[in-house]
Amino acid sequence: MHVLEQLKQRQLVYGVTDSELEDVLSKQAVTFYVGIDPTADSMHIGHLIPLLVAHHLVAAGHKAIVVIGGGTGLIGDPSGKSEERNLLTLEASMANATALSNQVRRILPNAHIVNNLDWIKTYDLITFLRDIGKHFGINAMLAKDSVKNRLETGISFTEFTYQIIQSLDFLELYRREGCTLQIGGQEQWGNITAGLDLIRKAEGHEAKAYGLVIPLITKEDGTKFGKTASGAVWLDDNRTTPYEFYQYWINLDDTTALARLGQFSLKPLATLESIRKAMADAPHERHAQKALAEELTLLIHGEDARTQVQNISRAFFAGDVRALDVHEIEMGFKGMPAYETAQPITLVEALMQLGLSSSRREARTHIDQNAVSVNGEKQTDTDAMIIREAALHGRYTIVRRGKKHYGVIRHKA
Repeated sequence: MHVLEQLKQRQLVYGVTDSELEDVLSKQAVTFYVGIDPTADSMHIGHLIPLLVAHHLVAAGHKAIVVIGGGTGLIGDPSGKSEERNLLTLEASMANATALSNQVRRILPNAHIVNNLDWIKTYDLITFLRDIGKHFGINAMLAKDSVKNRLETGISFTEFTYQIIQSLDFLELYRREGCTLQIGGQEQWGNITAGLDLIRKAEGHEAKAYGLVIPLITKEDGTKFGKTASGAVWLDDNRTTPYEFYQYWINLDDTTALARLGQFSLKPLATLESIRKAMADAPHERHAQKALAEELTLLIHGEDARTQVQNISRAFFAGDVRALDVHEIEMGFKGMPAYETAQPITLVEALMQLGLSSSRREARTHIDQNAVSVNGEKQTDTDAMIIREAALHGRYTIVRRGKKHYGVIRHKA
């Protein structure tokens, strides 16, 4: 099965600009590119899809270029945005570009990574307008969805010119690298076709180039997939810990997990079909969620991080946190109720301070009912004390009420 058909079966193709692309990809090695603007110092899981498509293309023998938009990031892409982006400084754009490049290398270790500022900065205004701007008609630019959708709310000349700058990327890569294919999300259709038009006008109508567009991935309510109540799921472990990343996939509902399996997993299609069958036979085992969580945590964060999140998950399931190291405790309990103290406190007080009990009376009832554990051990003594000497690693006491309610006492020296 050729690669484009595989991508279609994985629900990763929204459209192509030319039906002959299927034949081209099956008969010759193609140099293609995907672009990422450095609007932040980390990608989120929404960025993963085009990079995973790139991974499939590379596996089929094609050559990947990843363009970090150090130049276009200074302009701002209006596609899919209802209002103007905040402009980045050059220093922020370059710092973000370095961070994104490091993340890309984890996913596509053999990709050729370039920064479009390298060629954009060589153009002076007159040369740009004469050599590039003359190929763009205002009517055609206004008809692009990325512009048309913003006309009522307003769009600056800066963002209006974005499609010209991105088109220039495609032309430069066509000339420099023989790049003949751009891949991107469906909101990029207008920018991609603008680039194809520029190549034909600048290089001649015999010049062949193509676009492959990926469907916008959304949740059932129509919002973007990868967003949570607290924000985006980031690839940087300082923004989203590996455990939070892992849990995002584990907590997908069955319908979503099955829908995303082909899109986010790099496993062979036959293996994915086996996972779907296992889900149908035993949905409570959450085979699809576990497959996605383990594979993607390994891809983004590495083997050590995957082992750590598996340790944390086992500890939560069994209620035994004593085997966790310091880093695993900090990662696993991030965002959970916490209370910091330099003095011993009673277990009753700890339950109240952590919000696990609403009053002293309720706290004592919880203890009497055998519903409270400290560092994995049941506590039935209502006079029990929480002391630093008994803390895990001399720093943490983990208090649990029932099966799922946790809190952390942090002991100050």
